Amino acid sequence: MTEPRYDVIAIGNAIVDIMAPSDDATIERLSLNKGGMTLVDAEGARRLYDAMGPAKEISGGSAANTLAGLAALGAKCAFIGQVADDQFGKVFAHDIRAGGIDFDTPVRSEAEPPTAQCLIFVTPDAQRTMNTFLGASQYLPAAALDEDAIAAAKVLYLEGYLWDPEEPRAAMRRAIGAARAAGREVAFTLSEVFVIDRHGDDFRQLIEEGLIDVLFANHTELEALTGTSDFEAGISALHGKVPTLVVTRSAEGAVAVRGGERAEVPAVPTTVVDTTGAGDLFAAGFLYGHVRGEALETCLKRGAICAAEIISHYGARPEADLKALMAEKLG
Repeated sequence: MTEPRYDVIAIGNAIVDIMAPSDDATIERLSLNKGGMTLVDAEGARRLYDAMGPAKEISGGSAANTLAGLAALGAKCAFIGQVADDQFGKVFAHDIRAGGIDFDTPVRSEAEPPTAQCLIFVTPDAQRTMNTFLGASQYLPAAALDEDAIAAAKVLYLEGYLWDPEEPRAAMRRAIGAARAAGREVAFTLSEVFVIDRHGDDFRQLIEEGLIDVLFANHTELEALTGTSDFEAGISALHGKVPTLVVTRSAEGAVAVRGGERAEVPAVPTTVVDTTGAGDLFAAGFLYGHVRGEALETCLKRGAICAAEIISHYGARPEADLKALMAEKLG
């Protein structure tokens, strides 16, 4: 096996986040799914944008957020995702490359649909209500994959959100094959319960076939995937099928199981401002330790530190020096 060029290469939605403070009355008036993620069409995106107050725009997308955290920690990363040849597409490409992440996916030249957007309403209780227009991101073709880059990464990281559209789902299946053929690991994040409701059979089949090496879930996603509300029973249901299972539990911390080893860590205390990207950055911290062969507990601690940083401010990209935070918290 050749020496890897990247620590992690990820495939995910290439999205520009549009975030604005909100209140519960607005969430109710607009009939939004508070604290969840809902897919909207172009008309719905325009309607919600018009209903927003002053907003902040920043490149996002779950897997891209994870890479931003990894790159900030010093990892070598690359991203595969589809943007259109428009203003938001240029913003996304600039932001991700400025973060030190390789991004060479050819732009989609067609005028429609435009680059994806996620309209996020943040209420005073720090809950983020996400409304995602997938736009160009759901048209990522298998032909756009750089299979040499996939083979040159220690870990291929896949975003569950992108499993929903047919074209990128086929691309990710092909990417899994390329990673496997090169002897690389595949990591997968379940993303959201609605994704499991729609594609849980696919995910369970990938797990049964031994195609997932590292699985990320939160406690509600674990319940949806395994069909049991008993947390320990859910862990047991996947034990032995996934080499490394990582489950976050919000304020209760996180658990990871690898082979016969189990580790648990509490959440890192912080002032919660916005929970957007908490799971994404937890995955960043964990994977940073994982690709370096660190102890399971250390990987979890890194994830908890990154998650605490991201929820202490608006937006899903790190603002503090993550390297300095690691040095301070881990010693």
